[in-house]
Amino acid sequence: MEIKEEPRVLAIILGGGKGTRLYPLTKERSKPAVPFGGKYRIVDIPISNCINSGYRKIYLLTQFNSASLHLHIANSYNFDRFSKGFVEILAAEQTLEHSGWYEGTADAVRKNMSHFRRQNPTHYIILSGDQLYRMDLRKFMDEHIASGADITIATTAVNRRDASGFGIMKIDGEKKITEFMEKPAKDMNIDDWKIPENARGNLPEEKEYLASMGIYIFNADAMEEAMNNDFNDFGKEIIPESIKTRKVNSYIFNGYWEDIGTIKSFYDATLDCASMTPQFDLYNEAQPVYTHMRNLPPSKINKAVMENTLAAEGCIITDSTLTKCVIGVRSMIEKGCKFDGVIMMGADSYESTRQKEENEKKGIPNIGVGENCVIKRTIIDKEARIGKNCSINATGKKYEDGDHGLFYSADGIIVIRKSVVIPDGTVI
Repeated sequence: MEIKEEPRVLAIILGGGKGTRLYPLTKERSKPAVPFGGKYRIVDIPISNCINSGYRKIYLLTQFNSASLHLHIANSYNFDRFSKGFVEILAAEQTLEHSGWYEGTADAVRKNMSHFRRQNPTHYIILSGDQLYRMDLRKFMDEHIASGADITIATTAVNRRDASGFGIMKIDGEKKITEFMEKPAKDMNIDDWKIPENARGNLPEEKEYLASMGIYIFNADAMEEAMNNDFNDFGKEIIPESIKTRKVNSYIFNGYWEDIGTIKSFYDATLDCASMTPQFDLYNEAQPVYTHMRNLPPSKINKAVMENTLAAEGCIITDSTLTKCVIGVRSMIEKGCKFDGVIMMGADSYESTRQKEENEKKGIPNIGVGENCVIKRTIIDKEARIGKNCSINATGKKYEDGDHGLFYSADGIIVIRKSVVIPDGTVI
């Protein structure tokens, strides 16, 4: 009996560029290292998808503010010696062949092909580092192999309004991609790009077009050929060119998928995790989200009213009301506080009694939120110090998007910067 050889799959997670759309959360860290969901980092999502699908050879490509990302990866992902698995960061480096930064998604992959070839993969999976979704990548791979395609692109169905924000694919009845169009204008007639009826399955009726998710599978030889040029970007250059010469198929993903690359999308997706029926369920035991094991004590709730709120490990919350909030590790919330729609990222360590005494002498608030603060529609980054009797985004005052010194405003959401000090009685 002939034994079928398992594909040798190498996963490549693209860490993105400067992350300007997520600023100031990316001021001191790379986009994949941004805290998410109280105890995770964004990069834990694609890594967990890989591990849950049985793919444990994972490279992460990044180049900006990568120190905290390196630390998180080193503390979180250590496979046993028998699995031959790894999660390894490849930051931009100078070599005899190239000396510049990554110029785009494809350029980042091209500059690391020498590292990838050592793993002798039969297939590559290219994933994005700033998306929220849960996908069985093995099912994706099985469909790719069964189709005989050289490249398969994961796609999600969208309505006409949303189609203008994506690269749109035209497919035939066999799911082969015949054409690609980047962000069609809102008034452009694209009726002939609708998904064929025999390929729709159980997709929602109003979603008639296929948008690229920026997730790809390449056969190894197709990847080598795709890299043999000067193109810098997968979505804008590599994929459109490959469609002309290779068999490129669509894998239609009908689950929850959200790009969390902006402050508003990050804010909305994070708070949705605390809702009664979240679209991204953190409590799926069959497909867990992995992260750093911190061995923190349980959260202590001295007295609180909490509604649709997640609280990670190691928090101390005293006599406060929290509505629709996500509270991160080691968060300290003193008595009399009222939170509504707050993401608090917590702290990397506890302050000692001595440190707190020194803070008091200097008139500096402790890490966390002081007594009697009212905070609404706000993201509080790590290590922030908010004094007593502060009001943040609770008066109805509107701010222009951008930097306002102690805080940043985006789409009506206030972002309190990492490690910032907000004095007692401050009104924002």
